Amino acid sequence: MPNFVFLSLLLLYIVFLPFSGASISSCNGPCQYSSDCRGALVCISGKCKDVGTHFCTLESDHRNCEPSGSTLYNGTVCLFYDCSPPVLTRGSTPAKLKHRDFQYSFPSECDGKLYPATERVVAMSTGWFNRGSRCGQMIRVFGGDGRSVVAEVVDECVSFRGCDEESEGKPPCGNDIIEGSEAVWKGLGLNNDYSDDVNVTWSMA
Repeated sequence: MPNFVFLSLLLLYIVFLPFSGASISSCNGPCQYSSDCRGALVCISGKCKDVGTHFCTLESDHRNCEPSGSTLYNGTVCLFYDCSPPVLTRGSTPAKLKHRDFQYSFPSECDGKLYPATERVVAMSTGWFNRGSRCGQMIRVFGGDGRSVVAEVVDECVSFRGCDEESEGKPPCGNDIIEGSEAVWKGLGLNNDYSDDVNVTWSMA
């Protein structure tokens, strides 16, 4: 009899454990009451739901910019993206800065031009480039020491294609990349060996 009571109590503990304490569920997370849900989410049929706030849509856009596909090329897994993390309306958006030579690479997608190293120009990942809607727009790129530069968007860093013969085996661009010219790097006071990506943030200028 004591063993039966003990097992019964243990079962009740296991059943109600996910909803105890300060655990707060986000979109589609488990719940018993709306107080178990984050923010304005409502508990419906055991799951936290968005009722008219569009919170889950925004959170999904932010969290679920997941690969649209992948391929294996020479033993390396290549991931493709057709989205980028959302652009923050307040503050600046995190990104990784890479170097690109705009003078000797392909002509830019926005205007078909090549740009000397002294021009402050950038290419942006596919999602941020947004089918060319940012062509000619100026963005401000912030470094880690308070420096910033204003640069013009002139090209796309293609995130949805790569790792094939056409791209000469080069991997696709990540979904959070800004490729900056030498002038952008110098303006941020960065070294010019370009061996590592640099964490930066950016906003519309």
